[in-house]
Amino acid sequence: MEHITLLIGIVIITALVFDFTNGFHDTANAMATTISTGALGPRVAVAMSAVLNLAGAFLSVEVAKTISGGMLDEDSGIRPEVIFAGLVGAILWNLVTWLAGLPSSSSHALFGGLIGATVAAVGIGGVNGDAIVMKVLIPAVAAPLVAGIATVAATRLTYRLGRDRAPEETAKGYRAGQIASAALVSLAHGTNDAQKTMGVITLALVTGGVIAPDSDPPMWVIVSAGLAIALGTYLGGWRIIRTMGKGITDIQPPQGFAAQTGAATVILASSHIGFALSTTQVCSGAVMGAGLGRKGGVVRWSTAGRMVIAWVLTLPAAGLIAAGAAILADQGNWGVAAVAVLAIAACGVIWVLSRRKPVDHSNVNEVGTSEPVGVVTAALQSVAPPPVGSIAGPGSGTDTTADSTTATTTDQPKAVATAGSAAPAASSSTSS
Repeated sequence: MEHITLLIGIVIITALVFDFTNGFHDTANAMATTISTGALGPRVAVAMSAVLNLAGAFLSVEVAKTISGGMLDEDSGIRPEVIFAGLVGAILWNLVTWLAGLPSSSSHALFGGLIGATVAAVGIGGVNGDAIVMKVLIPAVAAPLVAGIATVAATRLTYRLGRDRAPEETAKGYRAGQIASAALVSLAHGTNDAQKTMGVITLALVTGGVIAPDSDPPMWVIVSAGLAIALGTYLGGWRIIRTMGKGITDIQPPQGFAAQTGAATVILASSHIGFALSTTQVCSGAVMGAGLGRKGGVVRWSTAGRMVIAWVLTLPAAGLIAAGAAILADQGNWGVAAVAVLAIAACGVIWVLSRRKPVDHSNVNEVGTSEPVGVVTAALQSVAPPPVGSIAGPGSGTDTTADSTTATTTDQPKAVATAGSAAPAASSSTSS
């Protein structure tokens, strides 16, 4: 019993570490566009997001129930070692994609880790295939598409409603709208992603015989998960914020408002019905929709392509890492200790690599060397150039002229971006 209690404690700590990485990995979901347009300063933005993520953790437990009692068969012989291995796979994949500056899905990293560890330890019978398809895979495909299409429509409507007014007149209102919609996304993120860690900890408590099957997460689990994700959010995943805010498209305040509102609506609706979707994919889809919805706006498809590749790889990659960890952890106490040591060492290596090209609040809006304009981007620019003299408004961070190939930041003198430029330095940090 002492071994089980110690092991469950290790699983709980590891789950909270994952929750922490989830926080800084997904800060970009709510705040990237708000920071890139200058609606909020970087430090203020992540602080607000952290508080609202914490508040959101207390609003619902539907997603937690999906994790703790839906994805895996609790009676198939799943032990705490399996959950520990799944969490290790999820954490390492989160850190790899953070180093690369790619907004991949922390949720799918967790799902992939748990599935891979379960299959390696007890076989495919330990996974509830129907629940995976209905509540994970289908939302993974549908949610970013729905968010993107909705944001295209919202962006076009927003610009149509404001077509007779100068951008300077509406900029202040849109910045206020961005702040409100970013707050809503942060709250929605807390209702969805914080619950995933609650579900994992609850599953560990069930498999260890601490609480009965089908139990709701205890209050101390809700509080600890909320605090962990809030702390991670406050530290800010600056590499991913740079990619989301500057690397996908050039965001103006009306686009940021439309993207965040569309994303928040999709996330809150899915949380209500218990769909454990990827908030990262939803917000990325919304940002791409905002780029396509503005006349003259373009999406940097090279960056978007790398993001999609990361999305596709997340489930199998985290699953493979977790499967190896599960096989090793199944050898006994020494196996669990070996997995822990190897995981800590890998985290240390990733952190050292990240120091080669650090990204923080002081340079998050700076972009790196441009890449050649892609075929799709060039075609869109020739068909729908931006309106003559249109500007993003004061504080937005960009001035867009009739020459759609150039955009120069007004509040970041060092930052120079082209409308067809590829990923910023955050994305190029894969070479680190």
